[in-house]
Amino acid sequence: MQRVLDTTAFFLEIPFEGEIFTTPLVVDELNDARSRCRFEALSASGLRVMSPSRESLEKIDQASAGSGDRDVLSPADREILALALEISAGVVSDDYALQNVAHHLGIPATPLQQRRARKRTWRFKCPGCGRYTDGPGACPVCGAVPKRTIK
Repeated sequence: MQRVLDTTAFFLEIPFEGEIFTTPLVVDELNDARSRCRFEALSASGLRVMSPSRESLEKIDQASAGSGDRDVLSPADREILALALEISAGVVSDDYALQNVAHHLGIPATPLQQRRARKRTWRFKCPGCGRYTDGPGACPVCGAVPKRTIK
């Protein structure tokens, strides 16, 4: 089984079977000695660092906009999802927004320490006038910033 690892996987001593991958932005997030050592150990046992294509990143942007998670995904989250989509792999992450977008795309997601995220589609409600908007950004009616709520 192929898996793409998020940063959380490098903070824990959990063994992974099969082919494992990560992205350059995840490697950049590994700042402490323990996670860097874990990265080196996994690299020695076959971890591959790959960058996804621009087309895969665009698909992630479209899916995350549809689910309402676009503004909460980090650039590393986008890369993880795009690589998983590109190589038909599962994702290992505790990030709920990342898991939600993975669910919307049919990508298997496995949490490590958190409970599994449910598939959700978010909508945005303006706290000023109470209207629902199509996405984040200023409310077209009153200009307030909408809050994300469950659809």
